[in-house]
Amino acid sequence: MFDLLKLRIRHGKQAIPDIRKAKVMEAFRGFPIIDETRSWNGGVGCKEICPTGAIDVNPLRIDLGKCIFCGECEKFSDGAIKFSNQYRLGSSKRESLVIASSKIFEEFDNTAIEAKKEIHKLFGRSLKLRQVSAGGCNGCELELNAASNVNFDMGRFGIDFVASPRHADGVVITGPISSNMAPALKDAYNSISEPKIVIAVGACAISGGLFADSNQINRKFFDEVPVNLFIPGCPPHPFTFIHALLDFLGK
Repeated sequence: MFDLLKLRIRHGKQAIPDIRKAKVMEAFRGFPIIDETRSWNGGVGCKEICPTGAIDVNPLRIDLGKCIFCGECEKFSDGAIKFSNQYRLGSSKRESLVIASSKIFEEFDNTAIEAKKEIHKLFGRSLKLRQVSAGGCNGCELELNAASNVNFDMGRFGIDFVASPRHADGVVITGPISSNMAPALKDAYNSISEPKIVIAVGACAISGGLFADSNQINRKFFDEVPVNLFIPGCPPHPFTFIHALLDFLGK
């Protein structure tokens, strides 16, 4: 017994002490910096090289809701596109995920997520979420699982995943929503009591990602149900997910 206590003391606190000041490695691809003044062949081919159609030209812009952060455009654009390691990418407005050269990270970070008083009042102290993998590859699911480990420790903020939608305050959707999973997702959503929130995580959930043109997906759910929070990435970093939720809850 005493040996176990001594071992626990030696371990110390495993969780990141101040998650608001935490940083990721420089190699991490996060918020894109766009510089149209750089020579990049006028954008010829840059749009076509993107596997998800996230890039548009005239003006040059990137849709983070479609972007899988593969970095191909960064290699091709001769400096016009560069990914920073800024991981705070969540937004409560779909249109805010379209990044042009005029949008700097600080402006995006301050305006992308709108914290509402009623959301803070309802869920600020405790938010329980049911995660539905609607045809995902398990990349987003693994990162969401990591958000609750001893390192990131999302639970210290009162945010947890639950096994049943009847115990949840909202649904977290990953994957492009395959035809087989569409009814299950709708059932899970309908089983959550009002008021409830919907969070789309990853490029697949937000836009269909690499599978957007597939005839095997069914995204009618998003035609009927509004999304409260978009968290881009392929997959998103646990920091991206946690910070987006904290900002959304006004914490």
